[in-house]
Amino acid sequence: MADAHAKPQHDYHIIDPSPWPFLGSIGALVMALGGVAWMQSLKSGSLHLFGLELAGANYWIFAIGLAIVLYTMYGWWSDTIKEAHEGHHTRVVSLHLRYGMIMFIASEVMFFVAWFWAFFDASLFPNEVHQVARDAYTGGVWPPKGIEVLDPFHLPLYNTIILLLSGTTVTWAHHALLHDDRKGLVWGLTLTVALGVLFSFVQAYEYIHAPFTFHDSIYGATFFMATGFHGFHVIIGTIFLLVCLIRAMRGDFTPKQHFGFEAAAWYWHFVDVVWLFLFVSIYIWASQGATIAAGH
Repeated sequence: MADAHAKPQHDYHIIDPSPWPFLGSIGALVMALGGVAWMQSLKSGSLHLFGLELAGANYWIFAIGLAIVLYTMYGWWSDTIKEAHEGHHTRVVSLHLRYGMIMFIASEVMFFVAWFWAFFDASLFPNEVHQVARDAYTGGVWPPKGIEVLDPFHLPLYNTIILLLSGTTVTWAHHALLHDDRKGLVWGLTLTVALGVLFSFVQAYEYIHAPFTFHDSIYGATFFMATGFHGFHVIIGTIFLLVCLIRAMRGDFTPKQHFGFEAAAWYWHFVDVVWLFLFVSIYIWASQGATIAAGH
């Protein structure tokens, strides 16, 4: 009788008191202060904050904050996985988890809209700025005068093929999971993670050998901000899928309950779609009529 009264009579899950929101906030604050101190020290050698001079150890402050945030993510998501295994992820809770992931991806879409907006504003209206800025940044044309661009059908095309292939392998893994094919699930995720790592290596090589830099012109600034943040998201998505791979090898997912994997697959497909827009607009369209750098 006592158990019957203790069991909730609803589909919602009231979580136990958790330290993670508070600890995560502290970590984010420390990381932000460390980041500001780090950047300021690169500029002037030190930073005075609350009467203290932060010099030399500023990047350690950032590293400490980052470590706290990463530990919070690990602990919080571990608790979420534990709750799922305990049966707390009812139909209603699972639906709300999906709503949360959808809203997160929507916010990421708007994040990239900002970088596309900056790129198209500069590229479509190179004459719509003050003459001094125009002469310094674009020369009234796009790409700006003196800028040699990357060949879109070299490394960028290679990376496009890599990401498209990774989209097929993660879909293969999803279908294998739905059919309770554990071997197919593991192989599909393994290939997806490998392709994600390969994409990051190719992009790093491209950055190292790029014929322009971030501070050369507004072309370099918008190029590296848009493609760089996408590359950062690829790294996050690769880690996300690697965690799913480890969980799959432990037997965590079932055909009926696998939202963690589903969320990772959604995120990866989002990364794929953003890259296609980047490839078509920033690599192909923006290179029309421009000088292609030799060997790039």
